[in-house]
Amino acid sequence: MNALRSLHITVAVLLVAACASTPKESRFYREDGPPERVPADLLATPDAVPRDEPLSPNANRPYVALGHTYVPDTSDAPFHQRGIASWYGRQFQGNRTASGERYDMFAMTAAHPTLPIPSYARVTNTHDGRSVIVRINDRGPFLHDRIIDLSYAAAARLGLATAGSGEVEVERILPASALRAIAGMPAVAPIGAKAGESASSSSPEAQVAVALPVAPPGSESVSSVPPASQPRVADSVSSAPPASPPQVADAGARTAANDPPPSTPGSHWSVQLGAFRVAMNAEALRDRLALLLASPEAASLPAELRSPRIERQAGLSRVLIGEATERAVAVQWSRLLERYLARPTTLFVR
Repeated sequence: MNALRSLHITVAVLLVAACASTPKESRFYREDGPPERVPADLLATPDAVPRDEPLSPNANRPYVALGHTYVPDTSDAPFHQRGIASWYGRQFQGNRTASGERYDMFAMTAAHPTLPIPSYARVTNTHDGRSVIVRINDRGPFLHDRIIDLSYAAAARLGLATAGSGEVEVERILPASALRAIAGMPAVAPIGAKAGESASSSSPEAQVAVALPVAPPGSESVSSVPPASQPRVADSVSSAPPASPPQVADAGARTAANDPPPSTPGSHWSVQLGAFRVAMNAEALRDRLALLLASPEAASLPAELRSPRIERQAGLSRVLIGEATERAVAVQWSRLLERYLARPTTLFVR
């Protein structure tokens, strides 16, 4: 009996130890997250300074993402919205944004589905009242019930970087020219006012919240790194890849791009931009790429590179562009896409 009791105690201790040592699921996308080194003065990053800027003719057209049509509001109507904010980090560092600028996770910027590009907004943490001013220069987010994607610096200043997301209020800061045109109708509450005190939220005309698509439960977990057992995912082919974003291909399947193996008869080569376990995340990336590739600025790219697609295989949803029977053609396509999107690519062959 004593021996049996000792065995039960031993098993219980081992179970507790095993639970304590099991790593917790990351709150960030597995291919994304904070920078490897956080600047010591990150919390001193100054607010964006609102100023009159001409709107981008390409970034303010209606577009479709995840089956929903978004119509950017280029009017000077006041804007007030409350919902969940998230942030995007190192995986997108240096990538092209909808404005054509490069994403800088240490700048005070944000992505929004419908606010004009460029424009400015005050974002307030509803939990503690902390507030920042950001410049809208990108589109998104398209997943879940989130209303705005903040830069890492903006999220850190709002106290949302560690949590990954949190409830905020978003109020557009109208340009001085618009304020002069609508003199007597305040655009947003004075900087430093408490959340909810904005005059823009006091009338029905000011309520212009956007209905965002909601992803099904369980779609938070994402991985862009296919399992090592996945066959025939070829190498990174950039001759000068962007320095910041990590590769999204199988590390063990890479070969030298300048020494390509001969194409096997019947092979079909495509450029891969990402591979995800959660289909909704692949769809969000596909639609974001489609938005960028539909821009007139991408008109110089071959027609084959203007339509990203998704192919599902062995539990993965791959975001692919183009299809060629010769690897050398796919290599050339990959380099063109990396230069335009500022995003690393891989080759996929089947």
